[in-house]
Amino acid sequence: MLLGVTVMVFIVLSVVPADRATAVLGENASEDAKEAWREERGLNAPLVVQFFRYLGGVLRLDFGVTNPPEESVASKIATAFPVTLQLTFLGILLAVVLALTLGILGALYRDRWPDQAIRIFSIAAIATPSFWLAILLIQWFALPEGSIFPTGGLAWADQYGFVGWLYSMALPALALGIPVSASLIRVVRTSMVEELDRDYVRTAIGNGVPYRTVVARNVLRNALVTPVTVLGLRVGYLLGGAVVIEKIFSLNGMGDLIVVGLTTSDTNLVQGAVLTIAVAFVLVNIVVDLLYLLINPRIRTV
Repeated sequence: MLLGVTVMVFIVLSVVPADRATAVLGENASEDAKEAWREERGLNAPLVVQFFRYLGGVLRLDFGVTNPPEESVASKIATAFPVTLQLTFLGILLAVVLALTLGILGALYRDRWPDQAIRIFSIAAIATPSFWLAILLIQWFALPEGSIFPTGGLAWADQYGFVGWLYSMALPALALGIPVSASLIRVVRTSMVEELDRDYVRTAIGNGVPYRTVVARNVLRNALVTPVTVLGLRVGYLLGGAVVIEKIFSLNGMGDLIVVGLTTSDTNLVQGAVLTIAVAFVLVNIVVDLLYLLINPRIRTV
C-alpha cells in the first residue's frame, strides 16, 4: 500500500503542468536560468530515474528539501505532524465516546423514543459536511462576544498550557468527530441488537445472571468487533478531514503543509506529507487488527 501511494503521488505530481523552476525563480527568470535550476536538481532526468532516486531517499527518511528558503521536508513534517495527530486523536476519542454511548442506548431502547431521537441525530450528522459544521461552530461559539473558544490557532495553548490547548482543540475536534460518530452509532446499535437477540443472552438471564452484567461483560465485548473494523477505516477520513479542518481553524498541521506545497508547486513537501499520512493510516489499521485479539480471543485460534 505504501509503495502504491508513493508511486501514485509521484506520477500525479509529475504530470501536473505547474513548473517548479518558475515557481521558485519567478516568471521573469530566463529560460537558461530555469533550465540550469532543473538540471542542478535532477529534474531533467527520466521519470523512472527520478522516482528511484526519491524512493532511495524515502528509505533513508530523506524527503528532500522544500523550495527556497530551502528547509528539510522531514523537519517540517516533524513540526506539523504532531498537530494533526492531536486533532485526529481528539476526533477519534469524541467519535468513540458518542458512538458507544448513543449506540448502546439506542439498542437497549430499540424502537422507543430514545432510539428514534438517536436515529434522527445520526442521520443529520452523517449528512453534515465537517467543513460546514466547523464554520457553524466558529459562528456560534467563537465569534460572539464573551465566547470561551478561540477562532483558531494554538495561541491559547502557549498562553494557558493544557487548558488553553484543550479549548483551542475543542471546536476542531467537534467538527471532525461528530460526522464520524454518526456512522459508528448506527454500526454499534446494529451490532448490539444482533447480540442481544442471541440465545446465550436469554440463557444467561434465565440462569439468574443480571441483565446489566450480561450486557457489560458479554454482549458489548462481542458487539465491538464490527465497530472497531469500521473505526479503523474511518481513520483515513479523519486524517483527510483534518487537512480541511486545520485550514479553517488556522492550525499549522499537515493540511497546511499540503496546501502550501500545492500552491507553491513544492512537490517534495506534498509527497512527504501525503506519504506520512499514508504510513499513519497503515499503522492504525495494524493496531486495529491487534485489537481484534483483545476483543475476541477466539480469533487467535483461527
